[in-house]
Amino acid sequence: MSRPTTVAAALAPQPAAPGVPHTLTEDAVAIFTGVLLISVGIVFFTSAGLLTGGTAGLAFLLHYATDIGFGKIFFVLNLPFYWLAWRKMGRAFTLKTFAAVLLLSVLAELQSHFLQLAQLQPLYAAVAGGLITGTGFLVLFRHRCSLGGVGIAALYLQDRYGWRAGKVQMAVDCCIVLLALFTVEPLRVVWSIAGAVALNLVLAMNHRPGRYMAV
Repeated sequence: MSRPTTVAAALAPQPAAPGVPHTLTEDAVAIFTGVLLISVGIVFFTSAGLLTGGTAGLAFLLHYATDIGFGKIFFVLNLPFYWLAWRKMGRAFTLKTFAAVLLLSVLAELQSHFLQLAQLQPLYAAVAGGLITGTGFLVLFRHRCSLGGVGIAALYLQDRYGWRAGKVQMAVDCCIVLLALFTVEPLRVVWSIAGAVALNLVLAMNHRPGRYMAV
């Protein structure tokens, strides 16, 4: 069985390999495509009262606790991470990440006008939402873009203090799950974990060095 791919590991610089660089138009279309898919996954999660890990998980928790829109909270939570992204990943990555975060924040607020789900079984929402969201992340990663947040911080701590990025992100996700028990019923937390597994399976099976040669 292949080793699971975390978001932090997927963002880490890969060994140089020959490939055809993406054009600006290709990057723009990919960012829109990836973010749109992720925003649909978020609709699945929110409609079933579920959450995910990382910065998005924190945004879900605050959304459920305060009833403030997910998009607004997600945008604000990401603000402190852009400085780290600039230092760690460079200008192009940071600008693309900022554009992706901004677009997701807007789409998350507007998505209810385009997509409304009256009834959604939680386990189906978790698995389908995880797969859709994972596919969106895969598109972003292959164009050297992300949704910022905890993955960037994990890579920074790895470089600065030697802490393994995957372990840092796993610790943060575990804390989010524990906090979720105070705001989300336990069974929905279990379904949320199933969604996280589905998301990471998409990355583990499709985001490997050498599998995709464009840059």
